[in-house]
Amino acid sequence: TALNEKSTALPFLEYPENLKGYVGDVGFDPFRFSDFVPMDFLREAELKHGRICMLAWTGFVAVDLGFRIFPLPEAYEGLTSVTAHDALVKQGAMGQLFLWMSVAEVISSVAVMQMLNEGSGRKPGDFGLDPVGFLKGKSEA
Repeated sequence: TALNEKSTALPFLEYPENLKGYVGDVGFDPFRFSDFVPMDFLREAELKHGRICMLAWTGFVAVDLGFRIFPLPEAYEGLTSVTAHDALVKQGAMGQLFLWMSVAEVISSVAVMQMLNEGSGRKPGDFGLDPVGFLKGKSEA
């Protein structure tokens, strides 16, 4: 970068050097995380948070549309997306959610550490999950 090059997104801050060349790059890194955290780790976190938000929204809407997993305990009958949280906390379902999400996080952290330390060639967010074969014959572009 040129000396004193300014960020497009935040013109009062200097341009973050480590963001050059990434898709959608407008220099938005106000806390300068890219200076001390590897970019692959930041990209992995961004993808994970986006996927979690998509799943959360889908679950939120599915409850109000009447989708249910059977057999349901009677305590879950008549729940809306607004009232579901408190009812599920009383039933202990949030503890199960925390447990299984923790297990998934520990398992996924192994892949992230391999990506960062061993140069495995794994791209951020790629767990190689393609059970139906959508990616067969596709190019990297």
